[in-house]
Amino acid sequence: MPHLMRFSRELEARLERLARQTGLSKSELIERLVSEGADVLEAELLVEGAGAERAGRSIDQLLRESGLGA
Repeated sequence: MPHLMRFSRELEARLERLARQTGLSKSELIERLVSEGADVLEAELLVEGAGAERAGRSIDQLLRESGLGA
C-alpha cells in the first residue's frame, strides 16, 4: 500500500546522497529504514511496556519474540 510521506529538506538531501553513494533507490533506503526502525521500536516497547507480563518471561524469550535473539 503506497503512502505519501514528506521529509525535511535536510533528510531528503541525506537520502539522495546515500542513494547516489550506494546505488540503491530512495524507496529501498526508506523501506529499510522503516523496517529496521520498527524492529528497534518493537524491542524497546516490549522491554518498556511489558509490565507484569514481562516478569514471567526471561530476557532470552523477550529477545526471541522481538526478533533480536536466536
